[in-house]
Amino acid sequence: MVRAAVLPAVGAPLEIAEIELPEPGPGRVRVRLAAAGVCHSDLSLSNGTMRVPLPAVLGHEGAGTVVSVGPGVTHVAPGDGVVLNWAPSCGSCPPCADGEVWLCESALTGTGGLHARTADGTELHPGLNVGAFAEETVVAANCVLPLPAGIPLTEAALLGCAVLTGYGAVHHAARVRAGESVVVFGVGGVGLAVLQSARIAGAATVVAVDVSPEKEALARAAGATAYVVASDTTAKDIRGLTGGRGADVAVECVGRATTIRTAWESTRRGGRTTVVGIGGKDQRVTFNALELFHWGRTLAGCVYGNSDPAKDLPVIAGHIRDGRFDLGALVTERIGLDGIPAAFENMLAGRGGRALVVF
Repeated sequence: MVRAAVLPAVGAPLEIAEIELPEPGPGRVRVRLAAAGVCHSDLSLSNGTMRVPLPAVLGHEGAGTVVSVGPGVTHVAPGDGVVLNWAPSCGSCPPCADGEVWLCESALTGTGGLHARTADGTELHPGLNVGAFAEETVVAANCVLPLPAGIPLTEAALLGCAVLTGYGAVHHAARVRAGESVVVFGVGGVGLAVLQSARIAGAATVVAVDVSPEKEALARAAGATAYVVASDTTAKDIRGLTGGRGADVAVECVGRATTIRTAWESTRRGGRTTVVGIGGKDQRVTFNALELFHWGRTLAGCVYGNSDPAKDLPVIAGHIRDGRFDLGALVTERIGLDGIPAAFENMLAGRGGRALVVF
């Protein structure tokens, strides 16, 4: 039996419970978690913005050590450090065949399966495939990626979502070029990763926007050259910081209609807006036909940073080893399993960066 944070129903409080995991069968891997990040997507699962079968063990951003493997698993072995991949690609569906593995049609099929049982026999699902809010987990082999050499195991948890998403949003989705200006909306874990990635890409001006004045130091440490406290004049403020034109690129990490609209308005004529934040289906963004023609801007969604984890992790690891990317700078709080509800409250209130559950 191991301890885990279980979501019994939408809107219900998380319960810390003892759960029983099965032994890894064919193509399965058992992992002892070192740490798990508390991501806004976990909050979205708990409040019903995103739907998964319940009850479930939440947590999708994690890293740990392989305990045992089932038959057929050859790419990792007991004792190996691994990063959990919550959206594994099947390699054979049309998006995968086209090289768009982040859009894999089978990526989340594992969320509907039996993951574990509580002491009274209640069946549990893995929230987003991996059930990382637990001392140990059992996952499909394609949900574990070997940890690159030289990366600290605890902070490596952030590679599983925040860093891959933030890095990919800059380098794959928005394709930021050296010398461009970038504005980042939302200075949470993903936003901080976007800021660092924009700096790595060589952006000349990097503006961070958040509702909280207290996050300015965090944003500047991550690479922001300017900081704007969100208000009704945000788009105008950003134009003032970019020679009156607007930013070349905006990256929205909040997932709200008003923020998406403001991000789009903050870019220059022909600018590019990438939406990373996950909003509810009631969040509707409106445009008129004339402004779409006149401004010539683009607005694009972004799933998991449009990343291929197997290819991108080694590249990101190189940036970490060479000191260009600071994993620890994303972490503003280290907690236990029982601290997750408070971390959710902090996210709702716009406080802090990434909370990290350390086992």
